[in-house]
Amino acid sequence: MAKDIAPDIPVRTDYAAPASVEDALDWLQLLRSPRIGPVTFHKLLSEHGSARAAMEALPEVTASAGLKDYQLIPRDRAEKEYAAGRKKGARLAAFGGTLYSPILAEIDDAPPLLWCLGNLDFLKAPSLALVGARNASALGMRLARSLTKGVAAEGLVTVSGLARGIDTAVHDSSLETGTIAVVAGGVDVIYPQENLKLYKQIAESGLILSEQPMGMQPQARHFPRRNRLISGLARAVVVVEAAVKSGSLLTARDAADQGREVMAAPGHPFDARAAGCNQLLRDGATLVRNADDILQALPPSIAEPELPLAPEPMAPMTLKTPPMDELRGRILAHLGAAPLPEDQVIRALGLPAAPVNAALVELEMAGTITRAPGGFLSLRG
Repeated sequence: MAKDIAPDIPVRTDYAAPASVEDALDWLQLLRSPRIGPVTFHKLLSEHGSARAAMEALPEVTASAGLKDYQLIPRDRAEKEYAAGRKKGARLAAFGGTLYSPILAEIDDAPPLLWCLGNLDFLKAPSLALVGARNASALGMRLARSLTKGVAAEGLVTVSGLARGIDTAVHDSSLETGTIAVVAGGVDVIYPQENLKLYKQIAESGLILSEQPMGMQPQARHFPRRNRLISGLARAVVVVEAAVKSGSLLTARDAADQGREVMAAPGHPFDARAAGCNQLLRDGATLVRNADDILQALPPSIAEPELPLAPEPMAPMTLKTPPMDELRGRILAHLGAAPLPEDQVIRALGLPAAPVNAALVELEMAGTITRAPGGFLSLRG
């Protein structure tokens, strides 16, 4: 087994997310370079503070690890990937940034960057993952649709893998209420092709995301990595139908490792498609017969959120954006030592997001404010 090139240090999250396109390109170049996976990436940034500094230190780091003549990927490869993503209308969500899912950031190997196509607001919404067999039975498909509609009616966004079978039923049944499709290839690669129409519908009204580069065709080794994101994006995972050796069982295992609730629908003992679910139930998973069973078993943070599921009413939009000096002053007047969510600050100002974001970047670069993981802002002490 190849030796980890990162030093053995605790992973911290107090480094800054990219604040510019150049910063994002630094992250892409480092992340796409050989032997740099999510955990190694986080370790390097924890040690060196930025992707640029980590890349400058890599020759010494790799030499210490016994790797000779280590080479980063060329800068133009990162530039081409970024350009391809923007051309497709995709956006990068960076670990620790305001677009990133707070719950996904909790897992040990959270992806530093995610390509996202669609409505990024769903990354902050309460969500439930539902997965199952590709060769699902008619009864399994019916149950998946029923469960999905039941939890969606309570304001939960669904998460699944855009595969045929159960995944398809889940996405199709929650297009109007919100669904996230986590894909194994690039967000611009449609797989399977039979889900072309569904892919376009999700890109229009839901969210498609991946940690893989743009244009990457899905390969067998990508699916287990994809599965950990499905479970990582939700507080609970429901398995509808699954064989004993299946990707859905791997997703359930990831969910348990990540501290998520695992639920399963029972099936006939003679049906191989139910064997995995029955095994999960034997091992302690919550039995699911209907949507009410799911809602009653959900962690309180999802089942009874402290905040309303609908967005808070926005303050009346100011017709004229104030000068930058005045805008910076108004932002500082809203902030203190206690962190506040960035979207709450924008709503309180009653201004368009674009000029407020520009002022926030200036204040952050000036060292006047600090940004914590999850998009929380506070005055620098």
